[in-house]
Amino acid sequence: MIELSDMISELRQQLTAALADGEGETLRFELGAVEVEAAVAVTREAGADAKVRLWVVDAGANGRYAQEQTQRITVTLTPKVVPAAGGAARTALIAGGEVDGER
Repeated sequence: MIELSDMISELRQQLTAALADGEGETLRFELGAVEVEAAVAVTREAGADAKVRLWVVDAGANGRYAQEQTQRITVTLTPKVVPAAGGAARTALIAGGEVDGER
C-alpha cells in the first residue's frame, strides 16, 4: 500500500513533467481541476503522537483490509504554477507530442 500523500506527490511529479514537455510548444492545454478517486484504508496509530493515515488500496485487495475502515474518496485538485522567482501563481499550460492515432 502507498499513502494518499505519496500518490498525490507522484501525480504532481507527472504533471510537472508534462508541463516541462510543453515549454515552447505552439499548442498548449490549460490544466483544469484534476479529480482523483481512490479506495483508501483508514488506520489510526496508537501512542502519544497518534494520527490517522490514509492508505491507497488496490481495488482487488479491499477484502484483505476488512478489519480497517475502507472508504472511497474523491479529491479535486486545482493545479497552479508558482514562478521560481516568486510572484503570483498562474494557470498551468500543458502540451505534448502527438500520439499515434490521436486526433
